[in-house]
Amino acid sequence: MLASPLPQPTAVLQRHSRVTYASSASPVKLYQWVDVAVGLVALLGVFMATNFYTVPSTIEGFFALRVTVKNVLLLGLFSLVWTSIFRFLGLYNLYGTKRRRDEAIRIIKACSLGSVFVLLFPIISVTGAFSFRAVLFFWFVATAAAVFARFFIRALTSGVALGRQARHRIIVGSGPRALDLYRALSRMPDTSYIFLGFVDSSNNHPVPAEVRRQTLGTLEQLEEILMTRVVDEVLIALPVKSCYHQIQSTIETCERVGVESKYLPDIFQFSLAKPRYEQTENFSVVTMKVAHDDYRLMIKRMIDVIGGLAGLIIFSPIMVLASIAIKLTSRGPIIFTQNRHGLNKRPFKMYKFRTMVVDAETLQKSLEHKNEVTGPVFKIKDDPRITELGKFLRKTSIDELPQLINVLRGDMSLVGPRPLPIRDVARFSEAWLMRRFSVKPGLTCLWQINGRSNTNFDRWVKLDLKYIDEWSLSLDLKILAKTLPVVLKGAGAA
Repeated sequence: MLASPLPQPTAVLQRHSRVTYASSASPVKLYQWVDVAVGLVALLGVFMATNFYTVPSTIEGFFALRVTVKNVLLLGLFSLVWTSIFRFLGLYNLYGTKRRRDEAIRIIKACSLGSVFVLLFPIISVTGAFSFRAVLFFWFVATAAAVFARFFIRALTSGVALGRQARHRIIVGSGPRALDLYRALSRMPDTSYIFLGFVDSSNNHPVPAEVRRQTLGTLEQLEEILMTRVVDEVLIALPVKSCYHQIQSTIETCERVGVESKYLPDIFQFSLAKPRYEQTENFSVVTMKVAHDDYRLMIKRMIDVIGGLAGLIIFSPIMVLASIAIKLTSRGPIIFTQNRHGLNKRPFKMYKFRTMVVDAETLQKSLEHKNEVTGPVFKIKDDPRITELGKFLRKTSIDELPQLINVLRGDMSLVGPRPLPIRDVARFSEAWLMRRFSVKPGLTCLWQINGRSNTNFDRWVKLDLKYIDEWSLSLDLKILAKTLPVVLKGAGAA
């Protein structure tokens, strides 16, 4: 339900475009700072390497070197020219450079042009400390470092987006506007997106055959489509004047299900989604973010990688002992794998130490009538399928340790809503429950530190949505800090 009349599109566009355009600049700033750092470090490194025997060997001696105003100005000018070249070659257009090969070629060109500017250093050098040979070394070092740094950041942020998998798009609309958008997307050499099809109720205009062949359903079926398929983006291309309320309804549906929506670029009312103006090579869109999406996710991913590696190293003795104990006490594999729903309902294989008998999933069908919790999830306090060792592994959460591998792979995060089995998600009857899939699942979350299995399903989901809406790095750290005492006490484990 709308709390107030719909605002005028022009007025809202002016109000939000200023805010949201700035919010989209954070990743660009990160790349700019990294590129400048790479250039300056490469300059300093090459200078020290080529003047190894004349540079003071102590830190005090190095900082005692006289730094002239000319050199400071030259380094400042170098930084400006360096980033300007990168920007000119489109390396800060996050939507225009998707293929790694093309991006690497652009970086090589940028570093080559930047090295031409570095030729000024030996030309104006009075002492000859920076030689023309050093420029060649600089080009090689800076190019290799810039390519590595860019792909390293991409690898870290792969978990921020969808990692190794392509994003799935649908277009809402079937008229000329939708067809033009589809053709613009088709012309883009971008393998990181998969187009699924069109959604529209085309009662007032003929539908082109090109659209009809790829129609997924009507607008009335959009909610069902988003609940049952993996969809990462909904591109809204309906005509504004005649379909104003349909566009508003589409945005609300996407908010409710937790799927990102984009429109071209007409502003409408929203409650949960966060608007962001984005410019691609072929068109402009306003993205309706339903979860936090900024530079902090890169830091979150770094914490995941460092924490995942540290966890595997620290807990490796316990994991080895658990593996031996499982093998000696029951028949079957050591590791239990199960398909779970992750970010945007994308399925992935989750790893756990096996705590049940081999045919546990088959036996579950005969135990459904004994389910002790409300909602779509299945839990029995004294589950007969759990082995004696499995009870201990669950109580101590040792069975969850293999999920550190899922964290390193980017399927999961250290902190996030717990991933649910396919069986449970298939029983979701309300669209708003799907919003918990707008972020990556995690090893621990608010639910984990607020009763675990003693928490009913409704409160469980509310805690997940509270985490999504109020997410911050400090909240993640607080949850991690509170998880260990809860696990040691074994409170609420099942």
